Amino acid sequence: MRLRYFFFLLFCSFSLSLQAQEKKEKVYTFKIDKDIDPAMNRRVKLALEDAVNQKATLIVIEMDTYGGAVNDADDIRTMVLESEIPIYVFINKDAASAGALISIACDSIYMAPGGSIGAATVVSGGDGAAAPDKYQSYMRSMMRSTAEATGRNPRIAEGMVDEKIEIEGISQAGSVITLSVSEAIKYGFCEGEYKSLTAILEAQNLGGAEIVAYEEDFVDKVISFFLSPAISGVLILIIIGGIYFELQTPGIGFPILAAIVATLLYFIPYYLNGLAENWEILIFIIGIALLAVELFVIPGFGIFGVLGVIFILGGLVLGMLPNQNFNFDFVPASQLFGALLTVILAALASVGLVFWLTPKVNQWGAFSTITLASTQEREDGYTSSFYAGTLLGKEGIVHSRLRPSGRIEIEGEIYDAISRGDFIEQGEKVIVISTEGTSLKVKKLEA
Repeated sequence: MRLRYFFFLLFCSFSLSLQAQEKKEKVYTFKIDKDIDPAMNRRVKLALEDAVNQKATLIVIEMDTYGGAVNDADDIRTMVLESEIPIYVFINKDAASAGALISIACDSIYMAPGGSIGAATVVSGGDGAAAPDKYQSYMRSMMRSTAEATGRNPRIAEGMVDEKIEIEGISQAGSVITLSVSEAIKYGFCEGEYKSLTAILEAQNLGGAEIVAYEEDFVDKVISFFLSPAISGVLILIIIGGIYFELQTPGIGFPILAAIVATLLYFIPYYLNGLAENWEILIFIIGIALLAVELFVIPGFGIFGVLGVIFILGGLVLGMLPNQNFNFDFVPASQLFGALLTVILAALASVGLVFWLTPKVNQWGAFSTITLASTQEREDGYTSSFYAGTLLGKEGIVHSRLRPSGRIEIEGEIYDAISRGDFIEQGEKVIVISTEGTSLKVKKLEA
């Protein structure tokens, strides 16, 4: 009898132990410790999704940021407010501007000694001056509605944006509200001061909880690698160099393949991070098309060629920036300058590489089987002419305007022709100076 009782107690103890393990709290943590931008927006989205998959019972954000893009902050705020899992934020040490908005959206706010929250005035990315009132109004409304949703004083939240709001005992007209730890606790914008995340969990009786920290997976690490300005510069160099070599030696395949791969590696990471938009990639593709038209359809280097280069470089620059269409008000000046510098230096490097590499290509044994390195002389029977040599030196009349290609009439016959870059009007007299190629080369016959 005693033995049966002993086994019964052992079974009950084992069952309770299993239940305790099953009910063990799981706390999921991640950091917002950089500017609020599309990359941070994506990190928060992935972290919150992972927390759901991990069946976390609580999410804690460790915050230390001076703010960033308003649109990305709004996206993050919305995700936090809509989360079915409670979200705490631990401000260690700053939650300014967009960081304040996200913090106020959380269920509970905790701060480290010396921390602060507030100063949410919207500033432009160029000179750091206050943005126009329409942006301030938008930010005020978000701060107010977020504070209302989480049970905090909406007037104080608005005062973090608008320097005209005066609250007795808290702020004076002419300065926006920034709360210290003690002030935040006093006015309901902080639940307590703690030195660490562990201290917060212990205070909430979660000292024994399992803590899971967000970590980038392999794909995210690869994306971060290719977002490096140095790597982006190398990819731009390969893109421009590959396009040039393929246009100079069409049919080889390797240069254009390298350019395509580099283009994908360049745009995909920026696209996934919300920086490169569809229309910006389209601008780059249009630039390639314009350049091809200039080289193959309208020989020379005119408006199509110039526009092609501008569109290609423009697409590469725009793909790196967190702009909203053609609005660059909130693009940090340093980021804009960095993108321009990266693209320009890479373009110049690719041009220098092309001039250095082109004379050497034919000397490489690896290219001798796919390129024509030898000269095929006319005396040996080689010719690229589609016309009889008797047309050389013949005079004719421009049948359709040469721009610089068109058609001419010689002795009643119509021939394709191209000038030396000059535009020659219809009816002008010309003389054939070369019969090689698919078009006669002509020049204007001086009177």
